[in-house]
Amino acid sequence: MSFKNKNILIIGASSGIGLNLVGSLLNQGATIYAASRSKAESWPEEVHFQEMDVLKNPEVLANFIPDQLHGLVYAVGNINLKPFARIQAEDFTNDFQLNVVGAAMVIQQALKSLKNSEGASIVLISSVAAKTGMGFHASIAAAKGGLEGFALALAAEFASQNIRVNVVAPSLTETPMAEKFLNTPEKKEAAAKRHPIGRYGTPTDISSAIEFLLAENNSWITGQVMRIDGGMSSLRTNF
Repeated sequence: MSFKNKNILIIGASSGIGLNLVGSLLNQGATIYAASRSKAESWPEEVHFQEMDVLKNPEVLANFIPDQLHGLVYAVGNINLKPFARIQAEDFTNDFQLNVVGAAMVIQQALKSLKNSEGASIVLISSVAAKTGMGFHASIAAAKGGLEGFALALAAEFASQNIRVNVVAPSLTETPMAEKFLNTPEKKEAAAKRHPIGRYGTPTDISSAIEFLLAENNSWITGQVMRIDGGMSSLRTNF
């Protein structure tokens, strides 16, 4: 794939999946516009950076992004796991605000530039928990399920404007956000065994799928949820 002369906006690009995506897209010729609360020290100088909190000041994007935007990736999320009895109303509200409302506000700011490219791609990040019942995931599963519904509605609304909207839904991936679930050899072994393919995910597993959905030669794909989860959501290998 080549992203030469393509402008890509990545929200949450300073660590994890977003950081991995920055490096890969740069190597393929993309011009990267990165917005996050902090700047990654490992970014090359050519990355355009805007300090931003999606819940506080998404409007700063209006004067940051270029007139044409070929891709937008919302790589913002959280892992908020609690027993249902301990979940407060604010947990549901905060998870929904970060995962759904934040994405909506960012897309609104970028919409004119996406339209101007005459062929743009939006990629959002959900979770295996949105479609696979998992204990202690009630709040985050509700938010990510909402995100998937939001994405499908946008895909339908934007189709006539040649803006594609798709979702990747990972399982547990080795990122700073998931560190507490993979911080011992025992936890890593247990996590690997939970996946039919025998391992947990890497940032490259997810960023490769995002690149596929961003790529111009995959322009007939929209309104899809791609489950990048080592088979967890659909396979049963223990009998």
